[in-house]
Amino acid sequence: MDFKNILIVCVGNICRSPMAAAMMASKYPLKEINSAGVSALVGYPADSIAIEVMAEYGTDISNHTAQQIDELLVRNADLILTMSIKQKRWIEEQWPHCRGKVFRIGHWINKDIKDPYGKDKQAFEVVRRDLEDSLEHWVYKIS
Repeated sequence: MDFKNILIVCVGNICRSPMAAAMMASKYPLKEINSAGVSALVGYPADSIAIEVMAEYGTDISNHTAQQIDELLVRNADLILTMSIKQKRWIEEQWPHCRGKVFRIGHWINKDIKDPYGKDKQAFEVVRRDLEDSLEHWVYKIS
């Protein structure tokens, strides 16, 4: 399947999903990559520590603005990647027509990506590494 439009989801849409979306956008510049939250802090920028950690790896997420997941984002997405099984199930309950296109980002390595919100920089570093490891396993499916 050709995944032209990819939606990446976390809880607040200020830490994990903006980080993952930026990482994916750098790997797949011709694809449309969006991020959203199941309980988004709508209108908020990315977490300052997330911005700092991503900048250290040459990626700027300072222009990110959090948005709530909704019907339009879900319908337009060819692939929806979540941080946890709980988020995957929530999306499938809200929009049953999405079953089959919703996966944990850590699906291939059987891993949930822990929420670093409110934690120290090291927690964000772990998230970045876990996202990198997880995305590595999507390369052959997405390319």
